[in-house]
Amino acid sequence: MPAVKLPELGDGIESGDVLEIFVSVGDVISSGDDIVEMETDKATVPVPSDVGGKVTKILISEGDTVPIGGELIEVEAAEGAAAAPAEPAAPAPKAEAPPEPAPAPEPKPEPKPAPAAPAPTPVSAAPPVNEPAKPAAPVAPATIERPMAENVTVADSGAIPAGPAIRRLARETSVNLANVQGTGPGGRITRDDVLSAVRSASQAKPASTGGSARPPRPAASASGGDASLPGTEGQDEFGPIRVERMSKIRKTISAQMHVSWSSVPRVTNFDDADITDLERLRQSSKDDYAAQGLKLTTMPFLIKAVATALRQHPAINAVIDSDNEQIIYKDYVNIGIAVDTDRGLVVPVLPDVDRMGIPDITRALAETAGKVRGGQFAVSDLKGGSFTISNLGAIGGQYSTPIVNVPEVAILLVGRSRKLPVVMPDDTIQPRLMMPLSLSYDHRLVDGGTAARFLNDVISYLQAPSRLLLAL
Repeated sequence: MPAVKLPELGDGIESGDVLEIFVSVGDVISSGDDIVEMETDKATVPVPSDVGGKVTKILISEGDTVPIGGELIEVEAAEGAAAAPAEPAAPAPKAEAPPEPAPAPEPKPEPKPAPAAPAPTPVSAAPPVNEPAKPAAPVAPATIERPMAENVTVADSGAIPAGPAIRRLARETSVNLANVQGTGPGGRITRDDVLSAVRSASQAKPASTGGSARPPRPAASASGGDASLPGTEGQDEFGPIRVERMSKIRKTISAQMHVSWSSVPRVTNFDDADITDLERLRQSSKDDYAAQGLKLTTMPFLIKAVATALRQHPAINAVIDSDNEQIIYKDYVNIGIAVDTDRGLVVPVLPDVDRMGIPDITRALAETAGKVRGGQFAVSDLKGGSFTISNLGAIGGQYSTPIVNVPEVAILLVGRSRKLPVVMPDDTIQPRLMMPLSLSYDHRLVDGGTAARFLNDVISYLQAPSRLLLAL
């Protein structure tokens, strides 16, 4: 019986962690249907089946680490079932035709979940949410069938219209999508639908438990708002705790930060750019961009300024090859944009931005942001960067000391712009819109003077937007 194996997920990726299983035993799938969602070092990707047929066995569970080439599920190929009757004589096909519909006995393997009913009990988070959300009798059997794959939420969600990001949110908040009524187009379940189910469960929970054993829980729900607390409930010697398994992305981030901190002698320069004139230009042009469905922010201008300055300062656009004791200067300018996601820090790369104009950068930035928010980016989207920009201002804050994204040698953090009183050349004091900038760099390659000159050039482009737009 053929088994579906984990295919290559990208260069240098040797394994992946199972996030969700989209199928269960007895399901009939087609070639190309997504069967699991895997988490690699920096991305989550759905894995399709390369064969069609009936799922006879699931060989992995949520949280398993599967090597490339590892078996995921076993499938009874539909083609094989049709080929068997073709070999016997002509009379045989009629006799064998009924056995083919006999997959109706599929219910027989499915009732097996009845003994598996105890299995869900360890996963105590799922049942409490399912019951208050919709205790309708018809849904209960569907819920019981899925625990067999140890994936109540995921299995149910595969039968209804919900994207991978919504299924992930449902799993993290312990919401059974089978009990959620979609309000999106065609009944598709949206993020708001899942959050509404979380609120309903939070309100019903105190009434059902009624005890004072968990007084902190309602308070946490009230303060936490839309999202439930992460992890599994537990207890230590001081009180209640929550334990969460470290994801593959978080482990990768941890390892990368440790390498950077322990190997890079980092220095950070702080400065401000007067973007008052740039803001006027942006305001005068944003409606034109909005007409094309694009939101014009200051980020495209900053990216263009950095890309142009990198061409003039090759030491900032380089890497150190310690093994061969050499410096590699890059003749391309690929800028990574650090993005804070619910799964951790992700740095998608915009290639060849020095060759792009502001409209092209704005469009590429919007497309990249959409991919990241939807979790639809590929591993290749995260590779090849030569410099990184982190936008702290989108969240709040002004200055910081960003960690260099090795093997790169510098990273620029931009804070939230604010108006400050500035002494002008004519000694008048005027309110000016100032953008805070923090440049961290690897002092093994980048000297303080080199870093200062690079940052001065970035600032000069931002303060003279016409020069930026005409830069070669």
